[in-house]
Amino acid sequence: MIPKDFAEYTRRLMGDELYSILENGLSQDAPVSVRLNPFKTHDGLDGCERVPWCEWGYWLPDRPAFTFDPLLHAGLYYVQEASSMFVTEAVRQCIERGVIPQEPLLAADICAAPGGKSTALRSILPEGSLLFSNEPMKQRASVLKENIVKFGHPDVIVTNNFPRDYKKTGLLFDLVVADVPCSGEGMFRKDAGAIDEWSAQNVEKCRLLQRSIIEDIWPCLRPGGTLVYSTCTFNAHEDEESVQWIADTLGADFMALDVPEQWNITGALVGTAPCYRFIPGRTRGEGLFMAVLRKNGANKKERAITTENKGKANKKKASELDKWLIGDFSVVEANDGLRAIPSRWLAIYNNVVKKLHVIHAGVELGVKKGKDIIPDTSLALSTALNKSAFPQAELDTAQAVNYLRKEAVTLPTGAPRGFTLVTYRQQPLGFVKNIGQRANNIYPQEWKIKSSHIPSSASSLPWHATGR
Repeated sequence: MIPKDFAEYTRRLMGDELYSILENGLSQDAPVSVRLNPFKTHDGLDGCERVPWCEWGYWLPDRPAFTFDPLLHAGLYYVQEASSMFVTEAVRQCIERGVIPQEPLLAADICAAPGGKSTALRSILPEGSLLFSNEPMKQRASVLKENIVKFGHPDVIVTNNFPRDYKKTGLLFDLVVADVPCSGEGMFRKDAGAIDEWSAQNVEKCRLLQRSIIEDIWPCLRPGGTLVYSTCTFNAHEDEESVQWIADTLGADFMALDVPEQWNITGALVGTAPCYRFIPGRTRGEGLFMAVLRKNGANKKERAITTENKGKANKKKASELDKWLIGDFSVVEANDGLRAIPSRWLAIYNNVVKKLHVIHAGVELGVKKGKDIIPDTSLALSTALNKSAFPQAELDTAQAVNYLRKEAVTLPTGAPRGFTLVTYRQQPLGFVKNIGQRANNIYPQEWKIKSSHIPSSASSLPWHATGR
């Protein structure tokens, strides 16, 4: 049941006609959409409609059992509602116009869990850019790390910090994405809990929190830098009023985007600033609000990411592990493990690792155990992996699901002892250690499929026939 106070306010805000469209949309089933990972596949999906504002987005005709599709766990796609994919279009247009530099840049997604916008953002950034993906809440940060690792791009640092902590780093970002915590009105259709938790008091609490978050990160946005602000809510207090406050109080200009009429995206409901609203029933997706602002001041950008290795690394270990990766990496110690950092941003890493809680960066190579290094699943899932460095075992669907449940896997007779890369349709899933009579499954315990349900058939998406 939609809260009475929400209904009355939203009807006044939208007017009778648009509110009726929303009300009808909220009574319908939510569309199902996915976004493909362009760093792991160049395929499309047969019989699926493209999301027009995201070149890798597709609507599916129904909802498959995603949990049991090994290609989801391999990071070939991300299940994301279509409205949220609009961040790729906003950033694409800013890059195309030169508002965001068309060169390696520093970007941050400061409220990033579970990782949908971060992985979308990483897909559209110029090659060589470095993305900081941050989540303040510890449990949500663990989910974020998992999704970033599965996405597999090495130019990402995942942190578990409050936005204000970033001021200690001295970093200046060219682009900040702030999908701020909100009252969740745009998720009413998908999440009954959002309805139960809604209140006018919570709207006010969220409004104040959002402004605090932007104030905290604002000093870290370079003059002339770009802020993409978004919520999944409908009220103007958290949307138009908040972005107008950013422009007036912190100093920024709005950026207008070119939006075709057939996308059915609604403009601002309060004021005249260019804003973009996704209304269920009118737009094919969940509720989303987005605005793009450019911070006042000239962008006197000094190159933050260099091709020179100015940091310190363990060169001995780096030479021993070179064969595991493709590219220029420097190996550093992290807790009891080893981490491979792209050398061009090693100096940035060496700075931030002392000041932020870094829970993932570059490629996690593995954990030292005696003379061995137990390879990390991050290595298997990285796009920088040199697959030829390990013996490989191809699994069928049932075997792959068993592996992802962290159950025993039987390797082919004669398979060499030691660490073996297991794959599904030639896509890496992780490692096992072959000790002869059996292979020990070293997939992360916290990632394993917990459901004991056995699907009646394979759950893979309808990929174009290019080897999948």
